Amino acid sequence: MFALLGATALMLVAGAPWGLLAAAGGTNLKCPENDSISIIDDNFILKWSSSSESVRNMTFSAEYKMPWMDNWEKLPGCQHIASTECSFSSVQLKSFHKCVYENIELRIRAEKGNNTSQWHEVKPFIPFLKAQIGPPDVHLEAEDKAIIINISPPGTNYSIMWAMDHLNFKYSVVIWENSSSPEERTETIYSGGKIYKLSPGTTYCLKVKAKLLSPRKNGFYSPVHCVNTTEKHKVPSPENIQIHAENQVYVLKWDYAYENTTFRAQWSYEHSKNTPENRSDKWKQIPNCKDVKTTHCVIPQNDFLEAIHRIRIRVQASNGNNTSFWSEEKMFDAEMETIISPPVISMKSINDDSLHVSIGAPKQSENNLNQLYPLIYEVIFRENTSDAERKVVEKRTEFTFPNLKPLTVYCVKARALVEDDRQNRSSVFSDTVCEKTKAGSTSKTWLIAGICTALFSIILVVYVVKVLSRCINYVFFPSSKPPSTIDEYFSEQPLRNLLLSTSEEQTERCFIIENTNIITVIEETNPADKDHRKYDSQTSQDSGNYSNEDENSGSKVSEELLQQESV
Repeated sequence: MFALLGATALMLVAGAPWGLLAAAGGTNLKCPENDSISIIDDNFILKWSSSSESVRNMTFSAEYKMPWMDNWEKLPGCQHIASTECSFSSVQLKSFHKCVYENIELRIRAEKGNNTSQWHEVKPFIPFLKAQIGPPDVHLEAEDKAIIINISPPGTNYSIMWAMDHLNFKYSVVIWENSSSPEERTETIYSGGKIYKLSPGTTYCLKVKAKLLSPRKNGFYSPVHCVNTTEKHKVPSPENIQIHAENQVYVLKWDYAYENTTFRAQWSYEHSKNTPENRSDKWKQIPNCKDVKTTHCVIPQNDFLEAIHRIRIRVQASNGNNTSFWSEEKMFDAEMETIISPPVISMKSINDDSLHVSIGAPKQSENNLNQLYPLIYEVIFRENTSDAERKVVEKRTEFTFPNLKPLTVYCVKARALVEDDRQNRSSVFSDTVCEKTKAGSTSKTWLIAGICTALFSIILVVYVVKVLSRCINYVFFPSSKPPSTIDEYFSEQPLRNLLLSTSEEQTERCFIIENTNIITVIEETNPADKDHRKYDSQTSQDSGNYSNEDENSGSKVSEELLQQESV
């Protein structure tokens, strides 16, 4: 028993100095520290520092792990590295394309022979967010007044890092004339784009970098490339390309100063500019804009229905067998400029105080923006003789306007608006439609009252005319009858007769005036006769009772008196 313990103790004592010596000899390695990683396109560079630099023949190795991996895998290109950095490509990693947008873990350790340090773990990171955009490949083609810049997206053709973004790259170009005093000019283009407004037969130099707008990333500039523009071309290119929406069509216009020229126009999707392959088949001929002899052409709106996105338009001139370079490309937002057709309005009278308005879509709007977006309607309603307006903005297409005046003309117009549209797109107003309300009970009452008023007015006018007529006759055509005051004074008939007009024919009448002594007989003759005769009779014992009721008896008495006088 003791012999066994003694042997064991001897082994421990003998082993202790060996372990201490191993530690003293430097085989106890420290792990790396101060790590950093940089990513350009699909290329990774991992760097670190070592606190055991005095140890000879020491190497380093790294491993990686992805979220779906249970075990660590050896990192390609980073095994037994004598330096303090290593590089690897995403292509070398198994299923790396799955973790471009996820965290990846790395760890590093020092090695010497069979001895290794503990693992130093790198802080997890998302490769896409950490990656930088490398310089693109650039190829130039020269025209007389422009340079075509063909650009290959950063990374390789099999890039994993930019697989989802290679169509979203835009390129910033810095260009300058290769002269003693160059002036730089910066423009943003797509791949295959042009730099315009250059001088023929001139050397230009440029550099290009790629950028992403979301997330915002700016890449590294390419090497400088230089090219000479060609001499002035025989057939100039059309200039100042414009397109306008008018009524239900688009009008494409351009400027050109030379005669005997025909033109053609093409369009292409905007995103096709960024594809590095040949894009000659991406351009499409615009209908109605082929072999035209005018500096404009009319494009039906429906021709752009398949291009409800930003598009590019270009125009080329031809003179015989000679053709110009393509014009500067005009960007056109077909969606923003798509025409909204005005609605069709109909209106009818419901009763004496209401009108019903219906809104419908025109036939020509069946394939335009009216069918692509929800629309609301702005309706303007007013009395025909008034400037006061009622405005209603609703999504519905049926409107009723109550509490109106009977037998009154009202007018309405409307326009269509895109619902919840940031650009506030709308149609022009429709044609104005007018309608008259019906006659109601109130209108009949007013009609009767109006008729009565008219009759009363007529009667009043007749009466006034009659009174005026009497006044006029009295002043200018006086009556033969004496005034009432004189008529009253000469109340007796004989005295009144004295005042009568000579034109009136009078009959003779006799009057007997009874007196106690004398009976005077006056013969009444025409007032024009100035010879009045008086007759006196002698005293008579007659009773003096005579009657003048009978005209003939009066005449007989006169005759008897005359006979007595003659005797």
